[in-house]
Amino acid sequence: MPRQDNQTVLDVVSWIQQNSDPSLSYRYACRVGMCGSCAMMVNGQPRWTCRTHVSRVTEGNRLQIGPLRNLPVIKDLAVDMDPFFEKWVKAGGAHRPSRSRAEPIMPVSPQDPGRVEANKAIECINCAVCYAACDTVAGNPEYLGPAALQRAWTLYNDVKIDDRQGVLGRATAAGGCQNCHSQGSCTRFCPNELDPLSAIAGLKRAAATSYFKRRAE
Repeated sequence: MPRQDNQTVLDVVSWIQQNSDPSLSYRYACRVGMCGSCAMMVNGQPRWTCRTHVSRVTEGNRLQIGPLRNLPVIKDLAVDMDPFFEKWVKAGGAHRPSRSRAEPIMPVSPQDPGRVEANKAIECINCAVCYAACDTVAGNPEYLGPAALQRAWTLYNDVKIDDRQGVLGRATAAGGCQNCHSQGSCTRFCPNELDPLSAIAGLKRAAATSYFKRRAE
């Protein structure tokens, strides 16, 4: 295919679909690094293809493009995201407030330690790049994965959550944070420069603290 200036991997995939193989299946939406739907494996590494310039990743003037790892392939470059979001739910990713709409809002200072910790992952858009990068997920399909556990850590630190211990319990159940091998691929490949590895470490510390407090009672 023709080489162009500032060409992205998504441009390559689109050119192939428009000019060579109309049946090629893939996903994209915004094209500006906001939605994460165009994530694919590029030369063996998970990336947002709309932000990945061909000139930075070509090896010998060639590219290898594939569907995200660790997820079932629907067709070609499109994967089934259901397992990813099912684990998000299993990890307790839903916000369960401690007050109803009829009750006054609980004021929280931006400098509150819990708020600061919770805000660190606010830019996660569920693109599943960290999930595809995770070797623990590859070896253990029951593992909840970096994104789901990072979300659990965010909720655990949110003072407006009704059942923080419940969040911790789900995050430490079978397939939970103790399964993480701390290799750090999730943090290394996150396009938004988030740090799921530190969030998982936080859950491990919280679980250990909770355990020893119960033993001391």
